[in-house]
Amino acid sequence: MNLHEYQGKEILASHGVRVQRGIVANNPAEAVAAAKELTAQTGTGWYVIKAQIHAGGRGKGGGVKLAKNLEQVEEIAGQIIGMDLITPQTPPTGKKVHKVLVAEDVYYPGESETSEFYMSVLLNRAKGRNMIMYSTEGGMDIEEVAEHTPDAIFTEEIDPSVGLQGFQARRIAFNLGLSGNAFKEMVSFVAALYKAYTDSDASMFEINPVLKTSDNKILAVDAKVVLDDNALYRQKKYEEMRDVREENPIEVEAKEAGLNYVDLDGTVGCMVNGAGLAMATMDLIKYAGFEPANFLDVGGTADAKRVETAFRIILRDPNVKAILINIFGGIVRCDRVAQGVVDAYKNMGDSISVPIIVRLQGTNAELAKELIDNSGMPILSATLFQEAADQVQAALS
Repeated sequence: MNLHEYQGKEILASHGVRVQRGIVANNPAEAVAAAKELTAQTGTGWYVIKAQIHAGGRGKGGGVKLAKNLEQVEEIAGQIIGMDLITPQTPPTGKKVHKVLVAEDVYYPGESETSEFYMSVLLNRAKGRNMIMYSTEGGMDIEEVAEHTPDAIFTEEIDPSVGLQGFQARRIAFNLGLSGNAFKEMVSFVAALYKAYTDSDASMFEINPVLKTSDNKILAVDAKVVLDDNALYRQKKYEEMRDVREENPIEVEAKEAGLNYVDLDGTVGCMVNGAGLAMATMDLIKYAGFEPANFLDVGGTADAKRVETAFRIILRDPNVKAILINIFGGIVRCDRVAQGVVDAYKNMGDSISVPIIVRLQGTNAELAKELIDNSGMPILSATLFQEAADQVQAALS
């Protein structure tokens, strides 16, 4: 589950991480009120207006701007709120901005130069350990840093049996070239950041940039946070932060219907039961020379209503040119699935305009094939994996 920047900063601040302070606003009038309150709290005279969407690269698309007075705050907030912000991480049509974060200016003059760093906490899946990735090249896309200056990227792996150790936090501060108070601040920053990551059951915390201010404070200027959906049952306060307006509407609809759905870029819709079979089905489609349009797992039940809901969700994608149903009848009988498919097809009438290939294997598979073949519906049936692939290929050729 992705969070907005202001929500990520709330989690960080609650764990003792120093952040660039800000107040969220839903319209220009609220933005002006937020700026006044921010001045009273922090003394700042300039304000950073930041679009709040689930995507990086907001500044490149015009979603992050500096306001030097209240008039500019109102003007800029009015420009950003309601715009379709296009960044390298959004769809081509962009994402609509519903709110902005009015943040304090932290690049003020002082006794030393400011410095920007990159830092993220995530899971190293190859080693089964959390790791902290960091770099002196903050403010840049980490992919660009990896390509052009890979020596500037450091990693610190954390042993899960003991957690983050003090010497590791100090090594991070040393590798970032810090000394004095900034060194001490970074050590505390790293420890608090890692605790925020583990306590919130996150799958990633990315801070870009981490700023050393001119008076040697260390703070998070940005926060990109992804929480593990599987742990939300024990993170109820964070589950309430979900903004479904930022999510794929088809995936939201599927979730509400109790279906596991992931939108992909291909032309063949997949309806399966079980994640393993879903992966094998997508491989099958690729071997046939096509790309899957989605991952849709109907789970252990496949009655007419559930199959019809799955059909409607798959067909909301205009790129779908065929649907492959691949069900293993273990707990659920194949003939019941077949009847569900036939009934759903009858209920939907002409709204199904693409070929449907059904491959059922398991309990009562032969009976299921007879049911489909004798239904009078234009549904293609198969019993073998390869046969299903061949039928997909024939239908789309």
